[in-house]
Amino acid sequence: MREALVEAFTEMECNEAVGAIVLTGAGDRAFGAGQDLNETKTFDPDRAEVWMGEWERLYDRIRSMPKPIVAALNGIAAGSAFQVALLCDLRIGHPGVKMGQPEINSGIASVTGPWIMREIIGLGHTIDLTLTGRMMEADECVRIGVLNRIVEQSEVMNAAIKLAEELAGKPPVAMRLNRERFREVTEPGFRDAISSGIKYQRKAYATGEPGRMMDAFLAARANKKT
Repeated sequence: MREALVEAFTEMECNEAVGAIVLTGAGDRAFGAGQDLNETKTFDPDRAEVWMGEWERLYDRIRSMPKPIVAALNGIAAGSAFQVALLCDLRIGHPGVKMGQPEINSGIASVTGPWIMREIIGLGHTIDLTLTGRMMEADECVRIGVLNRIVEQSEVMNAAIKLAEELAGKPPVAMRLNRERFREVTEPGFRDAISSGIKYQRKAYATGEPGRMMDAFLAARANKKT
């Protein structure tokens, strides 16, 4: 999915008929549930470093887009999906949306997440969400600036498309330069987050804790379903 998103964004950048982009999840349950734990539970330190590179390519692709991106939140946005939503320019959701950074609950150390959260909501909220792993309800998301607008669930896509059309109607050079400047002022923090992410994920996976915690998390979830 990471690779497919990179390819899709590149295609849309090259398509002159595209003035803005709406990013959403399939169905009505989630924008994205986050990292597939069945993938990461088997990582060793070397694979964890490669994994960070995969996220770097996707995040850099989103950040370097000259066209605005609107996130249409259709349910849960957790972990890496929460980060992707925050990298979009504007976010529209509905009262049932939940967003957060629950990675600590499955033994994943958060590095890129705290960087982008701090840029949007400040250090205090970032520490809260990172260390507790709790999910925020939609009203809190609006209050702290994670969601820009709330509409009825059935209207999320229509509202997102309408906003994207409004953005697409803005002068394209000014839009590109604005996004370029936002990227420029946040680039040092992004690069620090990636290099630190490699360091800390290697440390974490060397201890074996992430794999153990993810196995326990998945087992508990399976028991709850049965």
